[in-house]
Amino acid sequence: MAEKILKTEYSEEMQRSYVNYSMSVITARAIPDARDGLKPVQRRVLYDMGELRLNHDKPHRKSARIVGDTMGKYHPHGDSSIYETLVVMSQVFKKGMPLVNGHGNFGSIEGDGAAAMRYTEARLEKFAEEVYLKDLDKTVDFVPNYDETEKEPEVLPVRVPNLLVNGAEGIAVGMSTSIPPHNLGEVIDAVLAYVENPEISTRELMEYMPGPDFPTGGIIANKKDLPNIYETGMGKIKLRGKIEIELGKRRADRDKLVITEIPYTMIGAGINKFLMDVADLVESKKMTDVVDISNQSNKDGIRIVLELKKDADVEKIINILYKKTKLEDTFGVNMLAIADGRPETLSLKGILKNYLDFQYRNATRKYKVLLQKEEEKKEIQEGLIEACDVIDLIIAVLRGSRNLKDAKSCLTSGDISKINFRTPGFEEDAKKLHFTERQATAILEMRMYKLIGLEILALEKEHKETLKKIALYSKILKNRSKMDEVIREDLLSIKEEFAVLRHTKIEDGKEAVYDETAVEIQQVVFVMDRFGYCKTIDKNTYDRNKESVDAEHVYIVPCMNTDKICLFTDKGSLHQIKVMDIPSGKLRDKGIPADNLSKYDGTKERCIFVTNAENLREKRLIFATRMATVKLVMGDEFETNNRTVVSTKLQENDEILAVMEIGEEREIVLQTTGGVFLRFPLDEIPVMKKNARGVRGIKLGKDETLEKIYLLDENTVIEYKDKEVPLSKLKAGKRDGKGTKPRL
Repeated sequence: MAEKILKTEYSEEMQRSYVNYSMSVITARAIPDARDGLKPVQRRVLYDMGELRLNHDKPHRKSARIVGDTMGKYHPHGDSSIYETLVVMSQVFKKGMPLVNGHGNFGSIEGDGAAAMRYTEARLEKFAEEVYLKDLDKTVDFVPNYDETEKEPEVLPVRVPNLLVNGAEGIAVGMSTSIPPHNLGEVIDAVLAYVENPEISTRELMEYMPGPDFPTGGIIANKKDLPNIYETGMGKIKLRGKIEIELGKRRADRDKLVITEIPYTMIGAGINKFLMDVADLVESKKMTDVVDISNQSNKDGIRIVLELKKDADVEKIINILYKKTKLEDTFGVNMLAIADGRPETLSLKGILKNYLDFQYRNATRKYKVLLQKEEEKKEIQEGLIEACDVIDLIIAVLRGSRNLKDAKSCLTSGDISKINFRTPGFEEDAKKLHFTERQATAILEMRMYKLIGLEILALEKEHKETLKKIALYSKILKNRSKMDEVIREDLLSIKEEFAVLRHTKIEDGKEAVYDETAVEIQQVVFVMDRFGYCKTIDKNTYDRNKESVDAEHVYIVPCMNTDKICLFTDKGSLHQIKVMDIPSGKLRDKGIPADNLSKYDGTKERCIFVTNAENLREKRLIFATRMATVKLVMGDEFETNNRTVVSTKLQENDEILAVMEIGEEREIVLQTTGGVFLRFPLDEIPVMKKNARGVRGIKLGKDETLEKIYLLDENTVIEYKDKEVPLSKLKAGKRDGKGTKPRL
């Protein structure tokens, strides 16, 4: 049979495939469902743990066992995503209400990763067991798993708005979700208010649920923005860490600033980054009142201690911490979830509506199932009660039957054609029997002890209870207000058992103000050795140790701590470093590589001239390259906020030989590698822009390059081939001449 070739437009096929892929990522991986607030991998892990009977009162089970079972049955996308999900659902510093109880190393708030899954164990938290997995068989639909060998729930019958309680984070294709966690008790109060009045406004809901509640505590500092965030489902929350002041108890003790709570966004490496940022602020003298910083955090909580100088300006330090570190940060809110099969950014009321619609559907299904069971139980109970009243007739039928089929036929239809009554007088009564199939089966399976008087009374009592339940379930199904009452009671019971106190304070915080120019202006000395290590030292320290400092360093630049250091390199680049960013060191401190403070790369370029920006502004600079190109540039050409700029455009294979400041000098001498010298007036070199290449200074011989340049005054004498050469005695020439060799 000939193969049939289908032709299609390539671009259309790619577009269709990409749309399918993106929708798969959005709906089946990265974005939570608005009904249970869970992503598929979270749902599958919890369901699998429930199937493994890992209840809160049972022993922990190896995480590798849970991960393997989940991957084999429900989530074939790799073990790493499953284990990461398991870990995150157990971390009390990430989830408003943890769903997994981890045993072993499940990571830390400071960014330490969890141990490998073969070392850790887990089981369900009681909250997950009671609130997320209860009534699975009565409420939600089950769908085939990936290979149709198992069934898994489409959603879990979560009884609280999990989207709000535990929040959500996920990055899909072209969209992402970021929902902050909230306080369980407050969320339940908001739901109850919404049930009571579906027309309630967002601001009225916020009287019950004033804002997010992050497990790390901290402070929400923009309370005024929260109503708009809950109305639109989008916005930014300003988070701050909590700072306490501890006064020294004794005269010799230092006062301390203690950070006891951190912004939620600092979870992980953020704490170490914060410590480094504070250390940098201290070294750069922006926080001179801080003398020591230590991280004393432990399993009991966060405790980062900053020791202060006597009479330190505490308010200024707090402002600097909020302004210059991640102790103040923003949490971007985008309440995106899958609602009715498609991604949608939901408002607070939108989340509550989706949740309640889901609860009504679940409650309806649950009470229909319960009603059906009670009606079946009622049918059996009525049959047994009636059988007890005619027990002699039942016994006669059983004794006269040849098999179970004949007995059952008689009980259900009064057919006595195959019954051989041993005692006459029961035939007419037997014809009137009309038990149902279910009742007949229960009668035939009934044990004799059920005929005891107390057992019959218990059966009648049980029947009355069944009738009450049937009446109650019917009322709930027929009456919306009654169903509201059931949901309300259910939520109140959850709140009573599981609610916790709020962690995060909400306020309209005062804006942190820090004026960098207000830093105390000081005179310092920038020093840099031949290996590129640099630091600043106090001016008085330099003056006392001038000889030793000059001997150890290539570049020494006096400057103010508010200035910038300018590094010119042989590759035609200018790198600028704020003096504030350069660590202030002691005399014997090594310093820090300039590479770490700028884009300067000591492995690819060489520093040839260093000055400070303030000094540069008033000067003229001369640039000379190996290929004898020269130019003059005004210092103010380099006034820029860019950290790196081009100082000279170079020809191919050329590099800058020298950059020099021009003072009162009027002449220049160029020296080539061939020993040729050319002396000419400086004003023959044109003043050009920093990006210009320049003009030729001297005509080079074959294989010659420019070796040195000298700015000439009356007393300039150099040593050349072990002879002293007074440069002022050289023959004067013109720029771009051939030059001469000196007489030795």
